[in-house]
Amino acid sequence: MKAILIRQTGGPEQMKLEETPTPAPASGQVLVKIASAGVNFIDVYFRTGLYKADLPFTPGMEAAGIVEAAGEGVTGFSKGDRVAYAMTRGSYAEYAVVPAASLVAVPEGLDLAAAASVMLQGMTAHYLTHSTFPLQKGQTALVHAAAGGAGALIVQIAKMLGARVIGTAGSAAKAERARAMGADECIVYTEQDFEAETRRLTDSKGVDVVYDSVGASTFLKSVNCLRPRGMMVTFGNASGPVPAIEPLLLGQKGSLFLTRPSLAQYCLTREELLWRAGDVLRWVASGSLKQHVFKTYPLADAGQAHRDLEGRGTQGKLLLSA
Repeated sequence: MKAILIRQTGGPEQMKLEETPTPAPASGQVLVKIASAGVNFIDVYFRTGLYKADLPFTPGMEAAGIVEAAGEGVTGFSKGDRVAYAMTRGSYAEYAVVPAASLVAVPEGLDLAAAASVMLQGMTAHYLTHSTFPLQKGQTALVHAAAGGAGALIVQIAKMLGARVIGTAGSAAKAERARAMGADECIVYTEQDFEAETRRLTDSKGVDVVYDSVGASTFLKSVNCLRPRGMMVTFGNASGPVPAIEPLLLGQKGSLFLTRPSLAQYCLTREELLWRAGDVLRWVASGSLKQHVFKTYPLADAGQAHRDLEGRGTQGKLLLSA
């Protein structure tokens, strides 16, 4: 089979399409023929070495496809089943072995590319809005990168829950997309100070929660956007990891809460995974949750997909087609 291999961490040029043996599923595993794989910032973090992995490795944490074979002891999945998954590395390939416990069935009528596009970001948006800071009607959320793949999903789910949403985006076109997804207001941060605008839009009261996937460049100003006892949720490093802070800062800024969550800890049980994936895939299948696929690349062009993602010029989801 063909797969992207990284033999040395670094830039996008380190991702090479190579011929490699098709893996066989071990006990409790399923071999999936990949139809579509999602491209996410977590893949960039592994590629650069920010997140550690033994070399060589195949990146990619999200995909949808068809069951090719099941290992010993697997029940509930058979050859030909349509499945999707997230948080198992190795999806930049024609085939991948995946723990059966990580797989979910793709609803009838839902395209495999659509399923692949929402597994990681959709479940991330779900846990952020339902569990990390369970949004309630009348609360206000500040969502950074509100036109991006994860951001646009957070906006939509927050609106489902009755929250007010203030988004940020890097251009007028992206701000318009965020509003189309349901954002009540969207601040173009290249033209306006998002901290000052957020304070103005909340009558200086601040927001209940900040959902921040950007990281270093937005963190401190985001803290200043919170109301007393608000929550700062930093869940990505698009501009680099957040530097160390003193806990005293949280007290000085209003007895704030700070968390750095990740999807794996919010899908600790099979039941939790099925809840999150089930909600997200059902919403997408019904049309109540929309994910815009910005571009689909052939597997050989994975490096270009990373360049485009890191260049912050995309609006929506990037996919690889195996």
